[in-house]
Amino acid sequence: MSPTSLLDREDRSLAHSRTHARRAFLTVLLIEMWERFGYYGVAVLLVLFMVQRIGIDDTRVNLIWGAFSALIFAAPAVGGWIGDQLLGTRRCMILGACTLGLGYLLLALCADDLQRLFIALGAIIVGNGLFRANAANLVRRVYDGVGTKLDSAFTFYYMTNNIAATAAVLLTPWIKDRQGWHVAFALCCVALVLALLSYAFMTRALASMGSPPDTRPLHWGRLATVLAGGVLAVFLSAFIIRHSEIGIACVYIGGVSILGIFAYMIAKGSKSERADLIAALILLLEASLFYIFYQQEATSLTLFALRNVDGNQTLFGRHLFTWSPAQYPAVNAMWIMLLSPLLAWIYRRLGKRDLPVAAKFAIGFAAVAIGFSIFGFSSHWATAGKVPSWVMVAGYGFYSLGELLVAALGLAMISRYVPARMGGFMMGALFVAAGVSEYLGSVVANVASISRSVTDPLVSLAIYTQLFDNLALLAIAGSAVAIALLPLMKRLSAQHEATHDDVAVAGDGHAVTAR
Repeated sequence: MSPTSLLDREDRSLAHSRTHARRAFLTVLLIEMWERFGYYGVAVLLVLFMVQRIGIDDTRVNLIWGAFSALIFAAPAVGGWIGDQLLGTRRCMILGACTLGLGYLLLALCADDLQRLFIALGAIIVGNGLFRANAANLVRRVYDGVGTKLDSAFTFYYMTNNIAATAAVLLTPWIKDRQGWHVAFALCCVALVLALLSYAFMTRALASMGSPPDTRPLHWGRLATVLAGGVLAVFLSAFIIRHSEIGIACVYIGGVSILGIFAYMIAKGSKSERADLIAALILLLEASLFYIFYQQEATSLTLFALRNVDGNQTLFGRHLFTWSPAQYPAVNAMWIMLLSPLLAWIYRRLGKRDLPVAAKFAIGFAAVAIGFSIFGFSSHWATAGKVPSWVMVAGYGFYSLGELLVAALGLAMISRYVPARMGGFMMGALFVAAGVSEYLGSVVANVASISRSVTDPLVSLAIYTQLFDNLALLAIAGSAVAIALLPLMKRLSAQHEATHDDVAVAGDGHAVTAR
């Protein structure tokens, strides 16, 4: 066969590989999009449902929501391990989608009873644990070994999540107001059905993807064990939610356990894996810091919008529309959708000249610092204790850029540095770290808690803006630490690249011999 024919065959093979990767990526995106729609549709209604429909007092609702959120973040660590070692990544993702759909169906049918509500929430926690880490791990396996495309893929992956979240947050409350709570929850169940149908129609695209157990016949004994453990976990989660202090303790125990497992793997791993794991641990800790800021979106920033933001949106002196305080988090999702394609394009244009993930983290924290500085400085533009609506739009713009450079690439970081056999578990480890940080973020938000006796907007404005100034300083510190660690991260990254180059050379040599 002539060299030209060989090159043509290699070009066709490469084109086919790229087409297959795009189809596989699209399949995961569609499934993830419908799953995120269902989750955020439920999440935006749950607190109000417990207060308005069931009549639970605010204090207990906050504790229930805190325990639920903590377990939502912690559960993927276990689900990722099950996907890596027992059932397979694809199988766990589908089993998780089925469990989530069941949880949403329980909400639609019988959530008026408090005990049944807790069981439904337990099913959502278990389903989320099986789904989240394994869906993200499938994206990693689609683009395994292609770092630049991986950053771009995870940026689009993150953007898709925000599109689905925005649609759910806008639509499910509208359905609830017109058709009732249970119809809105049923819509979220329908979203999971659509996710499963997407997988059924495009299953061939993922046929070669997944963890080692996916390549072997289903082990029915393992499936039975996972199902039995899942049922037990549903009732255990319901018990923990009822006793929220136990849930918070579990999150902290999970965080310490993750650090202990990292330390063990670093100590026992091979020399090549050790450098990758140290790099992943450093970036994991940096990424988890971001979730302290992320928690402010639902707490201090929303309450700031309620008490101290003029909701009238103007442009060149003309009134456009009026924001509701609860709508401002949608600004974050809109910025994510605008910035994601731009960043993905930049990553592709830069190619091998692209910045390392550690440098992007440093820039991301600097952007977060600018965002919270805008929130903090807004008191200088206030009139009678009310700041212009543009403050929220501008502040969220920089915050959203930081989110894309830290939170979104936190997923890509796990994919790049962690050995493939640990991918699912490490995706879960990122979620556990995020859960711990989210709880710490709620503690930080309480610094700006406003008592009911405070009615003067000037007083609340001073309290909120002081918190935002301090958060800006924390973000600056995060950026400074990331910059200081750049030399170490450069050495670890060089070891990572050298190891993978050696493996690639060895693999090529083996291929030549076999031929």
